[in-house]
Amino acid sequence: MKTLSNMGFALFGAALVAISYGLARFAFGLFVPSISAELELTAYLVGIIGALPFISFVLATLFAPLAADRLGARNLAVLSGGFGVAGLVVISQSSNALSLGVGVFICGICTGLMMPALTAAMQALVSRTMHGRVSSIMNAGTSVGIIVAVPTVIFLADAWRFTYSTFAVLAGLGVVAAWYFIPSVSRVIPANAAPPPPITRLQWSRLIRLSLFAFAMGVVSAPFWLFAPDLVVTLGALPANQTGWLWFAVGLAGLGGAMVSDLADRNNPPITQALMLMMLSSSLVLLAANPDQLGLAMFAALVFGLAYMSLTGLYLMTGIRLLPGRLSMGPVLPFMACALGQAAGSPVVGMLVDSSGYAYAFSVFSAIGIVVAILSPIYPGHIDYWADWTEETAEEAQEEQPSAEDTGLQAAYDHQLLDENGEPIEPVGEEESTTL
Repeated sequence: MKTLSNMGFALFGAALVAISYGLARFAFGLFVPSISAELELTAYLVGIIGALPFISFVLATLFAPLAADRLGARNLAVLSGGFGVAGLVVISQSSNALSLGVGVFICGICTGLMMPALTAAMQALVSRTMHGRVSSIMNAGTSVGIIVAVPTVIFLADAWRFTYSTFAVLAGLGVVAAWYFIPSVSRVIPANAAPPPPITRLQWSRLIRLSLFAFAMGVVSAPFWLFAPDLVVTLGALPANQTGWLWFAVGLAGLGGAMVSDLADRNNPPITQALMLMMLSSSLVLLAANPDQLGLAMFAALVFGLAYMSLTGLYLMTGIRLLPGRLSMGPVLPFMACALGQAAGSPVVGMLVDSSGYAYAFSVFSAIGIVVAILSPIYPGHIDYWADWTEETAEEAQEEQPSAEDTGLQAAYDHQLLDENGEPIEPVGEEESTTL
């Protein structure tokens, strides 16, 4: 194994995330018009198939923490990449809905295993003072992968089989690199780190609220990820190769999502949640109202990309903060809830498209997002309005209110390792005593 620097690991992790999330998971929507035409798929059937990778993502995520401990970071990353190669190859050779569904389901397993493997490797390789920055860079890999997929659609819109074969080759290179650069250990924990305290009733309340918001956001985002390219081709009569510009806009705007989520945690998470969910909802209506205008469609994609990546970053940060010392649970629950929301929303939007058309389906999901955004005051950020409304939890919430220097992604990671007094363990560099 070759040792990487902190920034080297961040860039390497972003590359693997780009393959597993950007290419294996989110690129599928780009090729829906071509795949549907060749395999003669209805919108409802596309919705069912589109839900499968989110279901397998959740199943893999449940298994991932145990796998990381038993297999180690390297083997888990290689296993994830192997599923990615297999799924992409199956998609490239699909002859009907069943084989296509099998392929996208396998790709979802790849996605669910990759981030836990990289998180375990990060704990072993990266200085704890850099965990926040490295995590942000790796999360940006999703946007990078989406952008990488764009040229394949612009120049190879109808050659989706060749494109997915190319993605499989890239995933194979990622497997080789993972074996070479990622350590076999799962994590390194300081010897003076205390086990995490039991989860309190207030924490469970906040986790449930966070998961419900993440689920709702997943539902609202499902139409765009699955049917946005098909909408502009079917309703707007745009050439299929121009749909790639939508994903380019999504990926470009998504790069700013980590910054927005970090600023949100430092200021007012519930208000940011409301604003971003409103933006997400408005992007659906804007796209449905202007499917024949590429410029406006790209603007809608920019709004969607910024809102979606900001919300996923905010949910990640909130999950980390809510459960100190439980990285295998805190950030995992909202991601699972979001995936379940996308799995639930995909077949519903497909059914609505078949029965009432794209404009009606996108409008219904936009309305759902606006209603959820109105409920954002109960979002469990460090400013917790819900706690202020319940006398029993208000005192606890006041005691847990963080100071300005305790907010932001790095601060959330700093509080993952606590001593016996419940205080964060300060990193002491190479002299820090560790145990495997």
